[in-house]
Amino acid sequence: MPIIDMKQMLQHAHQHGYAVGGFDVVSLDFVEGVVRAAERCQAPIILSLAESHFAHYDFELLMAAVEAAARRTPVPVAIHLDHGESEAMATRAINLGCNGVMVDASKFPLEQNIAHTRAITAMAHGCGVAVEGELGYVPGVEGEDAERHPGEVQYTSVADAKRYVDETGVDCLAVSIGTVHGRMKGAPQLDLKRLGQINQALQLPLVIHGGTGLDEDQYRALIANGVAKINYYTALADAAATAIRATDGSRPGYTALTEGVREAVAAETEKMIRLWGGAGRADELLAHCRPWQPVEHTILYNTANIPEEGVDEMMAEGQRVLSAIPGVRRVFCGQAVQGQAAYRYSWHIQFCHPAVIDSYREHPDHLAFANTLFRPVAADRISIDFNERRST
Repeated sequence: MPIIDMKQMLQHAHQHGYAVGGFDVVSLDFVEGVVRAAERCQAPIILSLAESHFAHYDFELLMAAVEAAARRTPVPVAIHLDHGESEAMATRAINLGCNGVMVDASKFPLEQNIAHTRAITAMAHGCGVAVEGELGYVPGVEGEDAERHPGEVQYTSVADAKRYVDETGVDCLAVSIGTVHGRMKGAPQLDLKRLGQINQALQLPLVIHGGTGLDEDQYRALIANGVAKINYYTALADAAATAIRATDGSRPGYTALTEGVREAVAAETEKMIRLWGGAGRADELLAHCRPWQPVEHTILYNTANIPEEGVDEMMAEGQRVLSAIPGVRRVFCGQAVQGQAAYRYSWHIQFCHPAVIDSYREHPDHLAFANTLFRPVAADRISIDFNERRST
């Protein structure tokens, strides 16, 4: 139940002077460790999956575990695609359960970044999904993720940030003010004056990528200047690696080597949650934010003037076409068990969010399928949208 609207989560953090961690997870140990820490702190978290890490796990399988963990925990959670590379990946992430997406177009010139991000935002907002944009460039320096972010730092300008937000409609903005992906070399130099000016101009939640390696005063200064989300991975990976290296080797085998990873990840996550001010915020977030609740779009129908094999072909094509529409989680084609049922066939299509009711209805792929293949043979039909009824 406690998957909540990510836009509202970050707005609350921005308005109340704390930051939510966007903790990148790469295994079930990381998922369990981050959730364990959030439960200890009674704090909101964002479980984040970065496309740059997909070589290390199956995205669809880990997403299933992330969503199950988020729905089981009593603390508020959002699920986020980090550093996606395309609109197709953003659509896939939404259809697998993400309720926040970030497609990184920061490497492109401003005009191209705006155009690319605007298209992503239109698609995602049609699914009720929050969008994180990025302006400027946060490079890698050293550590596990550094090689994925080559090049020199490009600081975010206030004027470009204002134009970018106005023209794209993003819900939060990742800015470049001196942090790096991976580990810092030497003492980090943050341009807090620039950050404060961006915050004053935009008045929306800001995001810091490369959250590892700052000191406590720097974290507090970031939050005081509008940062509501801090991405955090390198220190979690280092904590996990340290736990593995600390084993004495007397108990051979994978499970013996990794048994300390969950707690190491939990301890590092808990430290950051408390430092960033999220501890004890769970109840107020659950009261303030909309729950992230899917919708079951149900159609019961009978067919006319079409043979049985034609019905099978129509259903197969519908599953193929409709399951690719943004916001569609699942497409199920049914046939009545009872021979005398009032309706012989059904569609059960799960939407990720009520917003998809409208965007799906008007999507060109849905209209083409419905008007060409379905409606001409299924005039006798009823359609109802349901969401889960919860006891109060």
